[in-house]
Amino acid sequence: MNPIGWRVRIAMPGIWGDVMAIKPKRPWVLLRGLGREGRHWGEFPLRLSDELGGIAVLTPDLPGNGRRWKERSALSVADQCAVVRAEFEGVLAQGPVNVLAISLGGMVALEWAGHYPEEIKRLVLVNTSLAGLAPFWRRVRWQRYPALLSLLGRGRDRREAAILNLLSNSGQARAMALDSWQRWQAEAPVSKRNLLRQLAAAARYRPPANWPPMPCLLLASERDRLVDPYCSHALAAATDWPLHLHPSAGHDLPLDDAVWLAKSVAQWARK
Repeated sequence: MNPIGWRVRIAMPGIWGDVMAIKPKRPWVLLRGLGREGRHWGEFPLRLSDELGGIAVLTPDLPGNGRRWKERSALSVADQCAVVRAEFEGVLAQGPVNVLAISLGGMVALEWAGHYPEEIKRLVLVNTSLAGLAPFWRRVRWQRYPALLSLLGRGRDRREAAILNLLSNSGQARAMALDSWQRWQAEAPVSKRNLLRQLAAAARYRPPANWPPMPCLLLASERDRLVDPYCSHALAAATDWPLHLHPSAGHDLPLDDAVWLAKSVAQWARK
């Protein structure tokens, strides 16, 4: 196993594994959001790899989540970005990567692309919100504040069920994911302290002074019940990046419609 432990879709149909080097095609790096880990991408990495002809897809974890659950979450997005870049030092030595990120992961990706544009070839941001472009009550819908606060007082299994209800609009997707999400939380529990540290980093983050120069795509869920899609519209207006909307998915777009997400990214990447 490689030292980082990425889950990788190798460019050979039907094979999953770990690799030390990714070549010749540049891989896609997927960054998850608040309190989530690489396994929460579900079937999406496989779908994306297939749509792009077998390109490797890597799913690292931010400190405090997943394989890194014992680590302390960084209090700033910049520090989270530094951890990701350090992990990918060997891959980046071969050339830039493509990055797709959701929610808090989108802030890390934007920080990365803004300060180190030579390391990222293409950037896709999913349901991402930024201070300065949208008010706090749109970045997290004010109607969800009681539900979010209640998460800290719930037991592990009830907390995962409540999180699923916040993130997904698909009853079928929630039913299929619940057992796995509860098991992953038992295996790699995200502490309440780390959740609060990640929330603080997201709340304080401000985007780079200059928008990244590489091709960027914005994707958002029109019926996101956690983050108002206004945030993605505001980002599109500020940057002139293309924005595509899913008509029915929730905040966790990869969970609710992995096929639509993979096809949207692949169609744009082939242009």
